[in-house]
Formats: sequence, C-alpha cells, structure tokens
Amino acid sequence: MSATSDKQFPVSWEQLHRDAKALAWRLAELGPWTRVIAVSRGGMVPACVVARELEVRHVDTVCAVSYDYMDQGDLRILKAPEDTDGPAGEDGRTVVVDDLADTGKTISALRDLYPHAHFATVYVKPAGQPMVDTFVTEVSQDTWIHLPWDLELRFATPLAKAQADD
Repeated sequence: MSATSDKQFPVSWEQLHRDAKALAWRLAELGPWTRVIAVSRGGMVPACVVARELEVRHVDTVCAVSYDYMDQGDLRILKAPEDTDGPAGEDGRTVVVDDLADTGKTISALRDLYPHAHFATVYVKPAGQPMVDTFVTEVSQDTWIHLPWDLELRFATPLAKAQADD
C-alpha cells in the first residue's frame, strides 16, 4: 500500500478503543485465553485493551517491521519471546493481536513462530483476511488506515473541494 491512495480511513483514539473492545468481545466467546502477544508497534494498544478485557496477565510482544511510513517492504522479525509456542501456546490459548492485516505477510510469518496461536486484528483488508482468525472491521485493499498515533490535528480539505481540484 502506498501513500497515493485516495481512500483514507482516519481512526481516533476513541474509535480504536471501541474497536479493540469489540475484538475482545469476539475473543471472549472463544476463550479462555492464557496469553496475549502484541505485534509491535501497531498491535500494542489493541493488545493492552484485549488483555485488560479478558483479564489476561501474561502479555508478551513480538517485534516485527515491514513498513517504512506508508510503504510496505520486506518483513523482519526483530524480537520474539524465547518460548515462541511454549506452554501457553501449546494448549491453543494464546492470542496474537495486531492492529491490521494488510497483505497478510506479517501474520503468515508469525504463524510459523506460533502455529497453535489464534490471530486477531482490529482491522483487515481482503488480502490479509485469510490469515486472520478474528477481526472487527474490514476495509478495501486500496484504503489507507491512519491510526491515532500517526495523526495530528490540522485542517482537512472537504472531499468535494479536493475532488474539484483534481
């Protein structure tokens, strides 16, 4: 996905919290869970909400990077818990939480590390959906999701004016 997309989906902190809580509601029906693994950095905030709502105290992070601002490149795993699919994962009670499944590359790589885990994202695009077990909101592949930590308050050009200027 590149910055040239005309479809923009800005997400506020409040919306992200509501959507992460909705993810927790869906996961609660499938639990109980013994461990939450947050995919840093984007999955950390939703994973905290999920862990809180599901009363899971065992929270880890896996550090993966594939984006340079708005351009997706090669995936690199920077850090993973040493017990990648250890006792908490073997019983299928580990949930890996990320903010978004775009192409599915990150989750595909993480499935190799955590073959028994359940994969959940707040947002999903069609190319990433087959890799995700549970999600809340689907958006089109050509939509760029602006998460709250990437936003700041400033003037927004009205859609009709922006289209007229093209």
